Amino acid sequence: MSDALNYLLKARPEAMGAYFKFLKEADNHLDTKTRDLISVITKVAVETEGGFRQYLTRALRNGATPNEIIDALLMAFPVLGLAKIVWATDILLEMDIPEFRPENLDAKPIWHQVTAESEIPLREAAYYAADGRHLFVYKTEAALKVYDSRCPHQVTDIPHLALDDNNQLTCPKHGWVFDVESGACVKNGKRGLHEFAHKIEDGILYAYW
Repeated sequence: MSDALNYLLKARPEAMGAYFKFLKEADNHLDTKTRDLISVITKVAVETEGGFRQYLTRALRNGATPNEIIDALLMAFPVLGLAKIVWATDILLEMDIPEFRPENLDAKPIWHQVTAESEIPLREAAYYAADGRHLFVYKTEAALKVYDSRCPHQVTDIPHLALDDNNQLTCPKHGWVFDVESGACVKNGKRGLHEFAHKIEDGILYAYW
């Protein structure tokens, strides 16, 4: 929540409390995905970039597909107008989310080749590119994990240089810190890295998305 809203809650607790109670109860009959799509549209309507990025990420996390988000934007054309839809699309292009690329809009999940298992270092985070996506891989004697390089906050693509000597990964956008061994967010956020299903076949690591 913003500093301004926190201030108003302290200065006018009864009025602002009623407002937030109204917001909380106004969507009782909407499923989560529909609520998120409406939130995306409202952020485009007021051209709030941070809010748009945040609610776009939330909508994807809660099951909305890129095609559904694009349809929601276009269906809101009578209210938004072309200029605001283009504004939102420019942000989408800047975010470069793999699922929104035209060639991926209707793609079904498949296994993608990442690297030879023998090339993966032990107990040291490794960074790979595979079919237009970046991945962090962490291997121990007992397990192997494959993570999306995208921060779960606003899908910022976290670079390899964001890793430190303690196998912690810091997103350069808002400072969320992740433990690469577990994928958990250990500072500034609540959601961990997205982990992909994986398999080893004929000595090759594959990830599924």
